[in-house]
Amino acid sequence: MSWIILILAGLMEVGFTFCLGKTKTATGHELTMWWIGFLAALALSMFLMAKAAERLPIGTVYPVWTGIGAVGAVVIGVIFFHEPATFWRILFLTTLILSIVGLKIMG
Repeated sequence: MSWIILILAGLMEVGFTFCLGKTKTATGHELTMWWIGFLAALALSMFLMAKAAERLPIGTVYPVWTGIGAVGAVVIGVIFFHEPATFWRILFLTTLILSIVGLKIMG
């Protein structure tokens, strides 16, 4: 169950990254809503990460949380914000994913 909570925490990190990205082009009421979404996702992400850390080692929790967020941010950037998907980005992203899987296997 702690791993599921940790994955959800990482997905909330992706959520607040997406909201932050949307604030770059939003104005008025829409901008306010994206900031509220950012703060809500940030708070939920932190809460869930803290819950996961109650049962999993923090040396595993933090890298997995940031790894999910980093991978998610790149994917969100490519899909929604038209950032480049270069060979090197994909290579290092794959390396990061393999490292996260390695932590799960070894932990």
